[in-house]
Amino acid sequence: MQYAGLCHRPCFGAIRIRNCSSEVDLRRRQVLEQLDGELAKGDDRAALSILKEWQGKHGGLRCFGAARQIPKRIYTLDELKLNGIEASSLLSPLDATLGSIERNIQAAAALVGVCAWNVFHITPQHLFYLSVGFLFLWTLDSVGLNGGVGSLVLDTIGHTFSQKYHNRVIQHEAGHFLIAYLLGVVPKGYTLSSLEALQKEGSLNLQAGTAFVDFEFLEEVIAGKVSGTMLNRFSCIALAGVATEYLLYGCAEGGLADINKLDLLLKGLGFTQKKADSQVRWAVLNTVLILRRHESARAKLADAMSSGKSVGNCIDIIEKSIDFDDI
Repeated sequence: MQYAGLCHRPCFGAIRIRNCSSEVDLRRRQVLEQLDGELAKGDDRAALSILKEWQGKHGGLRCFGAARQIPKRIYTLDELKLNGIEASSLLSPLDATLGSIERNIQAAAALVGVCAWNVFHITPQHLFYLSVGFLFLWTLDSVGLNGGVGSLVLDTIGHTFSQKYHNRVIQHEAGHFLIAYLLGVVPKGYTLSSLEALQKEGSLNLQAGTAFVDFEFLEEVIAGKVSGTMLNRFSCIALAGVATEYLLYGCAEGGLADINKLDLLLKGLGFTQKKADSQVRWAVLNTVLILRRHESARAKLADAMSSGKSVGNCIDIIEKSIDFDDI
């Protein structure tokens, strides 16, 4: 009888825990559905208010803005190396995959041209007209469309024929999304290809990317008084993509635009090169350590993003994947 009693009490306790957990999950999903609704309407302020209201409340959104961060101080390159970070491989991205695809396309075009020359007996005059026409279209795209058509074609070919490129882009954007959420910035949408960006935004000049509810940051930038907390957040978010690639592949290929934007921001704020380097090194180390702690959450988030899940669903996955004690 004593053993039976000991058996029953834990079972009832487990049921209560499961019921409590189910209630929290249900409440969180309801809140995140509201978030998706406000984001769909373009009401960034309401979306941010929802997350701030439920931040840490009743166990619902425990991870929003709750990431454990390293102390803010000057870090040397040697300290980064001691933490397994080779700064040059992370901060000097070169898209070797797309570069290789572009060279292959050029070689194929040249081969097609030679074949056409032999098969159709193209005259020098025809060749001249074709060259002028191609040059006109290339100039129109470069000048009038800022290279949008060329980038769209190259990116689409990359996603279609290179699984490595496709996966890298997804992981890169998952890194941005995860770091933003854990640092208290609301992701409001994402695209994983230039074609998807064209379909959603109607612009040729957009590539894969994650957008954020950043009106507070922009207001501070316009006022010329960016707080240290805000600068730290967006420094880490800017570097999250290249940091993710570095951790997964040993070097970053995409993300040069992210680094350039951060560099321009720091220069605009009047940072000296020494002060800017210090900010970047701290952000790199801080971001890498957060990503290492939550590798599993980032991987699950990447799977969700590749399936086109909503922002709310992606946040729900983050919350379910991270043990609050380990954040």
